Amino acid sequence: MQHNVLILDFGSQYTQLIARRVRELNIFCEIFPYNHIPSDLSSYKAVILGGSPFSVRAEDAPHPDLSQIRGKLPLLAVCYGAQYLAHFSGGEVAASNTREYGRANLSFIKENELFFENVSQNSQVWMSHSDSIKALPTNGIKLASTHDVEFAAYKIEGETTYAIQYHPEVFHSTDGSKMLENFLVKIAEVPQTFTPNAFVEEMVSELKQKVGNDKVVLGLSGGVDSTVAAVLLHQAIGKNLYCVFVNNGLLRKNEYQSVLDQYKGMGLNVKGVDAGDRFLSELAGVSDPETKRKIIGRVFIEVFDDESHLIEDVKWLAQGTIYPDVIESVSVKGPSATIKSHHNVGGLPDYMKLKIVEPLRMLFKDEVRRVGASLGIDPELLGRHPFPGPGLSIRILGDITPEKVQILQDVDAVFIDGLKSWGLYDKVWQAGAILLPVNSVGVMGDERTYEKVVALRAVESTDGMTADWVHLPYEFLMKISNDIINKVKGVNRVVYDISSKPPATIEWE
Repeated sequence: MQHNVLILDFGSQYTQLIARRVRELNIFCEIFPYNHIPSDLSSYKAVILGGSPFSVRAEDAPHPDLSQIRGKLPLLAVCYGAQYLAHFSGGEVAASNTREYGRANLSFIKENELFFENVSQNSQVWMSHSDSIKALPTNGIKLASTHDVEFAAYKIEGETTYAIQYHPEVFHSTDGSKMLENFLVKIAEVPQTFTPNAFVEEMVSELKQKVGNDKVVLGLSGGVDSTVAAVLLHQAIGKNLYCVFVNNGLLRKNEYQSVLDQYKGMGLNVKGVDAGDRFLSELAGVSDPETKRKIIGRVFIEVFDDESHLIEDVKWLAQGTIYPDVIESVSVKGPSATIKSHHNVGGLPDYMKLKIVEPLRMLFKDEVRRVGASLGIDPELLGRHPFPGPGLSIRILGDITPEKVQILQDVDAVFIDGLKSWGLYDKVWQAGAILLPVNSVGVMGDERTYEKVVALRAVESTDGMTADWVHLPYEFLMKISNDIINKVKGVNRVVYDISSKPPATIEWE
C-alpha cells in the first residue's frame, strides 16, 4: 500500500478507532506495537502515537524508539503519546489531583494554527487520563487549553510534531476527525488515495504476482469476508481457485444448503463438505470457550488438509482474515492483549504444506463490504450479519450436544426471520441467540416446566471494535419471545442482552 500512516499501539482500547478514523479519510494506515516498529519507514508519510493505560511516570512505562521518526516524519502524539514527548523531552508530567476523564471543551485555541483550522472555539473533546502535562517539552508551544487542562494541545518548534491530551478518534470529540484531517492532509500532505476501487486494482495485481499459476484452496463460509476474498481471488487467478464450504454442524438452520445455492451463478468453483458429525464428536464434553475454538480450528484445518489432497498440486490456502482478527490475535506486553483467539489467524501446522494468502488482512469489516460492492457482489449477501467462525459453538455456553445445537438453530431462526419480516435486519449490525447453561421454572398448560433459557443479542456497530445494543421495539421482542417459547421445544424463558462493547464483547464466549 502507498502513502501509509503508521500508528504505534501502547495498549489503548481506542487505538483501533484511530485507524478507523484515518481510513475514513481514504488514507491507508497500519497499527504496530510500540516495541515492534517497522525497520523500513520509507513508505510512511506520517506517524501517530496512541494512548495507553500506562503512566509515563511508571517504571514499566512503554518506551518507543523514536530516533527514526521525530523530526524526520510528521508526528501526532495522542494522550499517552503527548505525555511521553513532554516527560522525556524537557517537560514535566505529574499526577492530576482528579482523574480527567470524559467530556471537556476547548477554552483556548491559538490563532492561525493549521491543526485547528475549521475547529470552533469551545469544541468538545474527550479526555481519558490520570496524569497531566505541567510543563511543555523543550521548544514546545501551547496550541489549546480546556478549563482544567492548560496544555491540551501543543506543537514542537523546529519539527512537524503535534501533541494532544485528548482523544480525537472517539465520537465525543466533535471535531476530532477534522483535526486528524488537518494533520494528515494539510500538514503531513498524505494523499487520500485509499478507495475500494484502488484496493481492488492493487490487490488483484498483488495476488497475480504472489500466486502466479499456482492453485489455491479457499474455505467459504457464506459470510461477507470469505465471499469477498473469493471474488478477489477469482478475478486474479480464475479457474485456479478451488472453494470448499465446510458444514461444521454449527451453522444456522438450513444454512449449509442455502449457502451452496447462493454461490451458484457467481462463477465460483465450490464444493460442499458435510463434516458436522466429525466436529460435534470432537467437541463432545468440552465446555471451555478457548478449547472449543482450538478444536474447531484444528478440525477445520484437518478437513481442509483432506480436501486439499484431492486437488492436484494445490499450493495455497486462502482465508478471509480481516484486520480486527489480526490485531486481537497479537499479544505483546501491553498492546493488543489477546481477548480471544481466532481460528483463522496464526498459521498452519507443519504437516500441512500450504502457504497462506489473506487478501483482506488489512481491511476492517465495513471496508470489506465497500470492496465487495465495488466488485459487484449482491447487496443482500454483503448485508449479511457477521457470524463467528466457530459458529454456534460459542453461543452454546457449556458443553455442546446435537440436541442443544438443534434448539439454538431453531431459536436463532425465529429471531433472524423475525428481524427480516419486521424490517429490522438491516438496522442491526449483528444479531443472534445464546443458549444459557441454566434451566428456569415455567408454567405451560397448567404444568410446571424446568427448561432452557435463551438470550437474544442485537448490536449496532461499524466494524465490531465497539458496539451498542439495539433498542428493538418492545412489541417485536414480545412477539419473538412468544414465538420462541411456543415453537421451540425445550425453551421456556427468553431474555434480551443490553450490554455494550466495551465492557462486554459481542459474543458471550
